[in-house]
Amino acid sequence: MRFVLVAALAISAFSVTGCTRWAMNHHLNNAYSAYDRGNCEQVMLELSKVERDSRARPYVWPEVSMMRGQCLERQMMFIDAAQTYQFIIASYPQSEYAYRARARLETLQSLGHYPTRSAATVRPTQF
Repeated sequence: MRFVLVAALAISAFSVTGCTRWAMNHHLNNAYSAYDRGNCEQVMLELSKVERDSRARPYVWPEVSMMRGQCLERQMMFIDAAQTYQFIIASYPQSEYAYRARARLETLQSLGHYPTRSAATVRPTQF
């Protein structure tokens, strides 16, 4: 009888601590699948669920932000995507995602979707 009680307590303790991580991973996997299908609305929904489940797991935040930026690019919201990438660079400068965000910013700039800093400051005002 004691064994059953101990086993039940162990399972319930494991499910409480592990359930959130499994749910977070499940939603993150769903987000990647939706991204592959080109369904950015579903990606944003799944990423919101990941963020709710990841409050105690900040290591996943730059990955979530990166995927959000990529979806914003797909939706042709280039300024929003660039600002998301700048957020990643500022908040997680040592992460792999900061490196990837810098690369995405350079790509946006080279394609003309996001102005370089020098081009943004040199604009003449026309009246």
